[in-house]
Amino acid sequence: MNKNISEAIELANGLNRNLYEIDTVEIVICPPFTALGEVYEIIAETNIALGAQDVYWQEKGAFTGEVSCSMLKDAGCQYVIVGHSERRKYFNETNSEINKKITSLLKNDLIPIVCVGETLEQREKNETFEVIKIQVHECLRSISLTDPARLVIAYEPVWAIGTGKNATPAQAQEVHEFIRKLLKEIFDNDTAEKIRIQYGGSVTADNIKDLINQKDIDGALVGGASLDIDSFTKIVKTSSQAKKGN
Repeated sequence: MNKNISEAIELANGLNRNLYEIDTVEIVICPPFTALGEVYEIIAETNIALGAQDVYWQEKGAFTGEVSCSMLKDAGCQYVIVGHSERRKYFNETNSEINKKITSLLKNDLIPIVCVGETLEQREKNETFEVIKIQVHECLRSISLTDPARLVIAYEPVWAIGTGKNATPAQAQEVHEFIRKLLKEIFDNDTAEKIRIQYGGSVTADNIKDLINQKDIDGALVGGASLDIDSFTKIVKTSSQAKKGN
């Protein structure tokens, strides 16, 4: 819940100026619902795609305050974040509800960015892998996928978001590798290898290089650092250089 319309326009324009030459990584920005239309007008013909921060699984009806897939497509969205840790924590979203959202997004040709992750309490109790396993399996239950590019998983270690604690690249890779194995249980091996898994735990311009060089970390779900033109620019450019190096 950051950036009013004019601020979102300023950010989008700044990213356009800084990132127009980037072609080795995909760039997606997810402004609040109120700014989607205006931001899309700025980035429609650029290398930056538009995403939304949430969606409701029903197509239309008496669901006051909710936004449907068709509304997001109409605003220019290609991606939608679902199951974000804040949605789970503050709005009590369940894996079953997230599953319904994923189903609806895929049906409407939108790409879900599905967030999973454990809290500090769960990590300290050594429950990380069990929590992730339940989230991945329940969120993706009965999901069929013909193109691995149509699904993104984002690992959010909730304990590393805005707490001053950071997952080391090795810790992040360990969970990403585990998620990859879970995906192989759900889909075929080739599909699972090609599904992008992003890291989303306090990503900054300083730690992105070490993170993105890990074998199973395919990208980043950037939080606070995405609100500043310079810091987000550096994250994208560093990621792009790392991918070129690979």
